[in-house]
Amino acid sequence: MPCTRLNRLSLGPGGVLVGVPEVTERRTSTEVKYLVMAQQAGAGRRYIRAFVSGFFVAVPVTVTVLDRFAYVARVEGASMQPSLNPEGNVTGSDVVLLNRWSVRNYQVRRGDIVSVLSPKNPQQKIIKRVIALEGDFIKTLGYKNRYLRVPDGHFWIEGDHHGHSLDSNSFGPVSLGLVHGRASHIIWPPNRWQRIEPSLPPERKPLLNWHGDTTEEED
Repeated sequence: MPCTRLNRLSLGPGGVLVGVPEVTERRTSTEVKYLVMAQQAGAGRRYIRAFVSGFFVAVPVTVTVLDRFAYVARVEGASMQPSLNPEGNVTGSDVVLLNRWSVRNYQVRRGDIVSVLSPKNPQQKIIKRVIALEGDFIKTLGYKNRYLRVPDGHFWIEGDHHGHSLDSNSFGPVSLGLVHGRASHIIWPPNRWQRIEPSLPPERKPLLNWHGDTTEEED
């Protein structure tokens, strides 16, 4: 409870030094305990606020890291049938894992299924199969040139469902700089889970490469 003590001197009437009462508070053990608990609670709240703010800072970093290495995407349409979406929308679209790290240096292989930025619409990503690499000579399917050498820094992509695909036979060779990821697995639906291996239809293999070698055998 409060108590009073004289601990200051001041000049009173007539210049006489008089004691000035000062009220102080003497805390009981119970009050001290509640004061400590309040301080601890305040520290806890500060810790929680710091953790939450740190969490929301870390989440974009995590998303950025994941996006740099891989991400998942739903495949729409019929252009890659029967490899992807073999039953159309009957059982839902395939969801694939796209490996970004494997194409960080724009290294792709014939037969890979890749995601690229559409040359017709940079806001859209399309998924196709790599048919030929730079230097390969190929026979096209309806392109303005029946035979074509793929220019340096480019590759040739096609959908597996010919006639239902907007691909290099429509817009020509694609810059390697547009490649966005390589499809490595089908992860949904569960009955479709599988690893995607490079595969090139025999009739779509390049005729020759720039060095004059046949490409009948793939490494």
